[in-house]
Amino acid sequence: MSGALNEIVAALGREDALIARTEADREPPSILGKPAIGTHLRPNLELVAGLAPDLVIQLAGRSDSLEPVEALSRLGIPVAVFRVASFEALFGVTQRLGEILGAEAEATALTGALQARLSRVETAVSGLPRPRVLFEVRYPNLLLAGRGSIVSEVVARAGGENCLASTDALVRASEEEVVRLNPEVYLMQRGPMNPDPVPLADRPQYRDLAAIKSNRVFVVDEQRYSRPGPRLVDAVEELAGLLHPDMKAALEGGRHE
Repeated sequence: MSGALNEIVAALGREDALIARTEADREPPSILGKPAIGTHLRPNLELVAGLAPDLVIQLAGRSDSLEPVEALSRLGIPVAVFRVASFEALFGVTQRLGEILGAEAEATALTGALQARLSRVETAVSGLPRPRVLFEVRYPNLLLAGRGSIVSEVVARAGGENCLASTDALVRASEEEVVRLNPEVYLMQRGPMNPDPVPLADRPQYRDLAAIKSNRVFVVDEQRYSRPGPRLVDAVEELAGLLHPDMKAALEGGRHE
């Protein structure tokens, strides 16, 4: 019941083990032929029970994400809930899913390859200036990524620094706070939480931001940057190239080795 977990299972070569998906899950595209069981917060319990799964897997997040888990458990359906708020946790969950699916070797190979790519980025950006980055999760009703989010680790590993000091994952903020922070790089995600981000140039209150003056405002894919799956490493590589354009060719070369 989580797109991120679907992507991990598929990357382990065990997509055949997935018997259903939620309505929002479309990656990898080949899972679209599997039945949809509702949303991850409001699954059709009768439909899930009718599929007779050996295991339901869910990603911990908001507290209400556990409500369907409890309902499924009451029906006698085994449920495993995973929490992924860091790359270390991502690799741990990948190994655990490998054990569950009988794909331990594949999990070890996958985590090793992803860790090697992260190490290449770390080496490439080591010693370079770390621009101050602000990551917009949603606008309006402004929501930003705090240091407790996995997005913040993406920024750090790409050679940037999160402007926000808050250790919360998501931070409500005013536009005045954004002006005060004056980020050198402004990232806004596009996806379900922020489907049509308003260009920064169309927000008069932001016109003096350092990010606008230096033309360092970027729209990024929400599912690549905010979904805790293997594509987070793609996000680190992409962002490192945006933050340190002189290193872009080297980073892309490492990615396609």
